[in-house]
Formats: sequence, structure tokens, C-alpha cells
Amino acid sequence: MSDDHDHDHDHDHDHGHAHAHSHAPANFNRAFAIGIVLNIVFVAIEAFYGWRINSLALLADAGHNLSDVAGLVLAWGGALAGRLRPDARHTYGWQRASILAAFLNALLLLVAMGSLVWEAVHRLASPQPMEGLTIMAVAAVGIVVNTATALLFMRGREQDLNIRGAFLHMAADALVSAGVMVAGGLALWLGWNWLDPVMSLLIAVVIVIGTWDLFRQSLHLLFDGVPDSVNPQAVYDFLAALPGVARVHDLHIWATGTSQVALTAHLVMPHGHADDVFLKHATDQLHARFEITHVTLQVMQEAFTTPCAAPPDLDASARLAVEITDAHPAHHGHAH
Repeated sequence: MSDDHDHDHDHDHDHGHAHAHSHAPANFNRAFAIGIVLNIVFVAIEAFYGWRINSLALLADAGHNLSDVAGLVLAWGGALAGRLRPDARHTYGWQRASILAAFLNALLLLVAMGSLVWEAVHRLASPQPMEGLTIMAVAAVGIVVNTATALLFMRGREQDLNIRGAFLHMAADALVSAGVMVAGGLALWLGWNWLDPVMSLLIAVVIVIGTWDLFRQSLHLLFDGVPDSVNPQAVYDFLAALPGVARVHDLHIWATGTSQVALTAHLVMPHGHADDVFLKHATDQLHARFEITHVTLQVMQEAFTTPCAAPPDLDASARLAVEITDAHPAHHGHAH
């Protein structure tokens, strides 16, 4: 289904259910396939020349670049799993696989940088002579391969956290290769063999800083956190301002995948019931304003459910509205 395909249901006088489904920003199968092949070829080249000139630096970097292949395979697997159709036991499908892939990709990159720092510290203690020309040539190939692969994922990095993970992984390695090339040139020119481990440490710090946000966001989404792109207060204000809505409670917003956001909420409408026009308007606006792609609204004339705890970042009036419960405890239920 396309982004503009909406279908609405008015099940009965008390419930409204509305959806807007959208696919991931684009199909990146070709980008993943090209990136994996390019990086396997580069690992083979780097390992061969590392063995030929007995360069521990090149051999270690070949092992590191092998983790790039694993990262791309992981991100591709997450993207493919996210497109599997839902079934009776997995009603949201496997979209969360893309979040898990983004998290594992960030974790893999942080571990790789940790091993790079470990190696750099050891080499700083005992700098080794570098064959500058060979190292510069191999690093130049690495810059081309990693930059080309990163560019394949550039247009999808803003909309999909999983694609962003693949992009960051390859951009980070392009930066590492550039650092190796500079260090090789200076070692050849000035004999500064100590510059290679120092450059590695600086690059590792830059990459960890850049990767931390990906790690934080993906971990946040794994625990059903509200995506950073959605302002829960603004969503609450929009729902509360809908015609006929007296108050809103049990508002839940979470990500089902790296490019899919879901919402459920209870709307108290004492003087009327939601019809298809109301539900379609609410769904279209939530999609257009907040990129929320799956909307479920429960409509009631009286609040007969016991609401969940208020989100901590809602203001005082919103929290008060969430905490109001029905005056007849015998009819209390709990619905999400």
C-alpha cells in the first residue's frame, strides 16, 4: 500500500479505528548488494597487501573492514525482515527487526572502535616502522570503496534509523582510511611512525561520538520510547483540540520499525460519536504532521477505563486530563 492509502472503520458507537500504512522510504536491496561486494573485495586486497608487507596495521584494518560486511548484512537482514507480511502471531509483522539491526550495528561499530583504540594504545607504546607508499595506496582504495558505499545510503539516512546505521558504518570507515592515508604520508615524509596510532585514537573518538546517538535512539525505540521525530505534547494538543473531544487519555506513541510509528489513544466525546469523516481527518493529520502511520482511536461518551500513567513530559493540564478516571468504579476496565 502507498502512503496515501487510508482506510477507516467505525466499528460501533464507542470505538474508532483508523490506519495509514506506508513502506520504508525506499528499497535498498541493490545498495546493500553493491556495498557488500565492494567491501568483500576491499578486505581481500587489504589482507593480501598486509600479509605481503607484514603490516599489522593493514591486517588489523582488514579484520575491522570485515565487520563492515557483517554490519551491512545485518542492516540488510533487518530491512528485509521488516517487509515480511504480518500474520496471526505477528500482527505488526517483523518491522522491529530493523530497530534491532540498527542497535546491533551501532553496538558492532562501538566494539570495532574499542578494538581500534586497544591496538592504537599498544602501537603508541612501541611505534613500528611503516611502509608509507603501500599503506597510502591501500588506504586510498579504502576511501573510494567506503565513500561510494556510504553514498548509496545517503538519501535514506534521515528517514530510517537502520539505513542511517549502514551509512554511519561506511562513512566512519572512509574517515579511518583517510586518517591512515594521512598518517602514511607523514610517516613517509617525516618519519613520524607514532602519528599512525595517534590518528587512530582521534578518529575512534570522532566515530564514537557520531555513533552514540544511533546507539541511544535504537535502544530507546527497542523499549517502546516515543521516536525523537515526534513531539508527544504536540500530538496530545492536536487530539485534544479535535471537535467534540472533551479530553484525551491513555495516549501511547511508539515505533513498530525504524520508519513506522504507531499511536493509540482514548478520546472522551460526551456530546457525539466519531464518524468516518472525523476518523479520516484525525488519521490524515497525524500522518501529515507527525508521520504517524498506524492510528487507533477509542472513542467514548464517558471515561469508563482506568488510564495508564501520564507520560512524564506532558504539561500539568495534560497530566491532569490523563489522571481523571470514571466516577463509577464498578465499571472500570483497562484498555490499550
